[in-house]
This record gives sequence, C-alpha cells and structure tokens, in this order.
Amino acid sequence: MKKFFIIFFSLLAVSVLAQDKALNKAAEKTEGPVLKKIGTYKCGRQPKQVLFSPDNKYIIMPLLEDTGFDIFSVEEKKVIKRITPPDAKKQGFAEGLFIPEKNNFLVSQMTTANLYEYSYPDFKYIRTIPTEGNWSKFIAFSKEKQLLAVSNWISNDVSIIDYESGKCVKKLRTGSEPRGLYFINNGNTILSLSFGSGIIEKFDIDEGKRTDSIKIENAAMRHIVLNRAQTKAYVSDMYYRLIYEIDLITFKISRKTQVFNNPNTIDLYNDRWLFVSSRGPNNKTDYTKRSPLNGKIQIIDIQTMKIIQSFEGGNQPTGLDVSPDGKYLCFSNFQDENIELYEITDE
Repeated sequence: MKKFFIIFFSLLAVSVLAQDKALNKAAEKTEGPVLKKIGTYKCGRQPKQVLFSPDNKYIIMPLLEDTGFDIFSVEEKKVIKRITPPDAKKQGFAEGLFIPEKNNFLVSQMTTANLYEYSYPDFKYIRTIPTEGNWSKFIAFSKEKQLLAVSNWISNDVSIIDYESGKCVKKLRTGSEPRGLYFINNGNTILSLSFGSGIIEKFDIDEGKRTDSIKIENAAMRHIVLNRAQTKAYVSDMYYRLIYEIDLITFKISRKTQVFNNPNTIDLYNDRWLFVSSRGPNNKTDYTKRSPLNGKIQIIDIQTMKIIQSFEGGNQPTGLDVSPDGKYLCFSNFQDENIELYEITDE
C-alpha cells in the first residue's frame, strides 16, 4: 500500500509539473503588448476622450455632459483639477489636442462651436477661436501650413483655421456628420471621415476641393490614425464593427478586421499594435443610455490584421490613448464616469 501511494503521488507531482509547464508555455505565447492594470479612477460626467500630455505627466478628459475638462495626474493617480472654459455651463466638450511646439492645448465645445486655447503646462486660458461651423468636434493641426482643421457634425463641413490669427479661412464641404481628420502630404491634403455618409474623403487644402473618396453604404466612420510612414491609415467603422486598413498610395481598402460592437477610438503602439475601444451593443431604448453589456478593448496586430488580445472594459469605453513614451494605456468608460489606466510592461 505504501508503495502504491508513493507511485500515486509521484505521478500526481509529475502531472502538476506538466500542467505548470503547459501554463507557462501558454503565457509565453501571449502575443503583443503585456498590460498590467494600475487602477480605475473617477472623473466628470461622460468623458468623451482621453489624451496624454506630451511629457506623459497628465491625462486630459474633455467631458461631454459636464463643465469643461478634467486633469488627471499620472504620478498622483487622481484628478487634480477641473478647467472650466468660457460658456462652460453649456457643456458639450468633445475633443482636445496638444500642439507641443506651441506649448498649448485646445479643446472643442460642440454646443458653442468654439475652440478654447490654453497654455501648457499651467493651463492658463489664452483665447477663444470660433469655428464658424455647427457642433464642432475633432481637431487636427498642420505644422507645415500652420493650420487647424475642425470637423463640424451638424453643418457637415470642416473649418480650416489659420492658427496665428484664429480666423476661419475656408470651409470644406463634406459628407454628413464629419468626425475624424488627419493632415497628410506636408499639410497639403486632409483626410476626413463622414459618420453619416460612410465616406472617407481626401481634400486638397489649397484648392478646397475633394480629390478622392471611398464610400461604403451605411458605414459610420469615426476615428483615423496613420502609421509613421503615412502609407497606411486605419479607420474605425461603428456600423459594421470593422477596422479598415487604407492603402494611402492607391487610396483603397486593403484589409479589414471585425471587432466588438461600436468601435470608437483607436491608437497605434510601436507602429505595430492597434488598440481599439469598442463601446458595446446599444441600449434598445436609447443608444445614449447604459449599454446592456460592457465594452471591450482589443489589440490588432497590423502585420496580420488579426485580433491578438481582448479584454473587458467598463460601460461604453470611448476615449483611448497610448502615452507618447509608450509606457501607458488609458481609456474612458463613458457611462461609468471613470478612466482605466494600464502599464505597458513588455512586448
């Protein structure tokens, strides 16, 4: 009997060791960035976007249903300040943009169609810039042309603004509900996404004319990012739950990947891994209310366009950003009124 138990426990030990080895081997096979959650932190109502500051010290959260934008200290792990721009009571703060060479930060307010400019790092108010549009959202900047571009959701156009004077110098007529923007070709060309018309449009800035487009019936284009070489663009489509890869040489869709419901913001890490925040299925009563399921964060390997990681976020993950130094990932949970912060520990 004693011999039997010796053999039994020996075999059990071997089995446990084999399982441990298998688990370790599986862990070693984890593809892409390794993420370690730091924490979940409260903020103001409906954080629409998150942005890391250029020095990686702060995370900025424009608040759609609140009085401005919150500033979160990465070191202190808490919101340290609420900035309330002029007309803050009208709420509707949608998107922000840092321009490092100007030492400034800009935030858009949909309800007034204004941009508000602040100095950085002290966040002192500088000026208000009218877009002359209606329901202004996304902001882009051309260093070469010293121009701002702002997409106007209701007036269906993009305002081109001279940065120095703050004056709108022209309007580009787009498909309905324009959102994502990106300057390319040394600022001579801008890419514009139409949420309502399902169009990816290319405009010549000097002529103010559309030069090319990609249209997908019923699509709802939201956000766009580019690789470093500016040969490929990646676009989120909320309607079809797709991420498109656009070949910018041929200006055609080269590949696509289906993700979770309602993909929102995307960001590239190390020019290889595409992070995607997906809000989740809509509430059947009203899409602006809490979703029946929490959303997801997914990572796509752009070499294969395959999803290599997926994990649950909170209710309606919306904003998402990777810090400039590549050390952190942050995303906002729109309905939970919080952000989640992760350390990117390895690759």
